[in-house]
Amino acid sequence: MSEAPFLTKWFEIMDSDTPSRILDLIDDDFTFSILFSTDGRATDFAGGREAMEGYLAQREKGTLTHHPLEVSSAGRAEFYLGEVRRGGEVVANYVAAGQVGASGRLERLIIGRSPAVRFEGGADV
Repeated sequence: MSEAPFLTKWFEIMDSDTPSRILDLIDDDFTFSILFSTDGRATDFAGGREAMEGYLAQREKGTLTHHPLEVSSAGRAEFYLGEVRRGGEVVANYVAAGQVGASGRLERLIIGRSPAVRFEGGADV
């Protein structure tokens, strides 16, 4: 099993009481897309820092947690397959890929989340 240290830290911060701290981890030219599916409808949150601030403002803080199933990295890229849980119950799976820049901060991020496809879980990575 490989590691994805940056994205692991990212999701730990997202699950904390202060998820806005992830803004300290993004590069000046950061761009992202989070395709978020619930109840058969999908919303694409996309853009740069301002769009990420908007995403953080609308999300459920402290109710959902991210749990890794498989992670890896290659060069500056990190990959993550995980599940989102609410109160210990799996509500969706997600995949994420991020690119860390020379600055040590995140330059690119793409995440897809859906309850429609479930991957076999187990113990957290």
